[in-house]
Formats: sequence, C-alpha cells, structure tokens
Amino acid sequence: MNPPRQNLLASFRAAFSGLGALWQGRNARLQCLASLMVVGCGAALGISVGEWCLVLLCCGAVLAAECFNTALEKLADALHPERHPLIGQAKDVAAAGVLLLALASATTGAIVFLPKFILLFHAH
Repeated sequence: MNPPRQNLLASFRAAFSGLGALWQGRNARLQCLASLMVVGCGAALGISVGEWCLVLLCCGAVLAAECFNTALEKLADALHPERHPLIGQAKDVAAAGVLLLALASATTGAIVFLPKFILLFHAH
C-alpha cells in the first residue's frame, strides 16, 4: 500500500500529465493565449481585487471546461472509434458547454475592461 504522500504525488503527476495532453489541442493553446492576454490587460489597467477574482475565475473555468471536453472526446474515441450519431451529439454538447462558458467569460471581460478602455482612450 502506498503512503498518503506517494498517492498525493501520483495524483499531481497524473494531473500534470493531463495538462500535457490538453496542451496538444489547438483550442486549449488558444484559450491559454487569450488568458495570458487578459491577465496582461488586467495588470496594465490596474483592475481591482474583485475584478481580478472574476477575471481569473473565468479564465480558469474556461480552461477547466476545455479539460472536460477533451476528456470526453478522448474517452468517446477510445470506446467507439467509428462514427456514431449519439457520440457525435455528446461531443457537440460538450463543445457547446465550452462555448457558452467562453461567451459568458467574454461578457464578464467586457463588463470589467470596457469602462477602463473607454476612460483610457477618452483621456487621450
């Protein structure tokens, strides 16, 4: 039996392995790039602590949703490699979940950043 510390380390190794697998997908890389850009804008514009919480929660939630979507796609492909309409629908619904969360996050970003951009450009 593994001591608890080894189980914890094994869990972290598995999670980092999952991040590596996620990174193979184009969408995840684009979402990471978008998150970095948003964080850069937040730093440049001096957003408040509350705004940071919203922005970081949105970035993390979109990336987590992409993790779940990728996991579902890989599992479905492993269990049923040939095309199947129900598996196709399941993949589409998972992708729609990522899209909905990304749209909600973009809306949150607009609420946080648009007033700051307006003030910035209005001042000049």
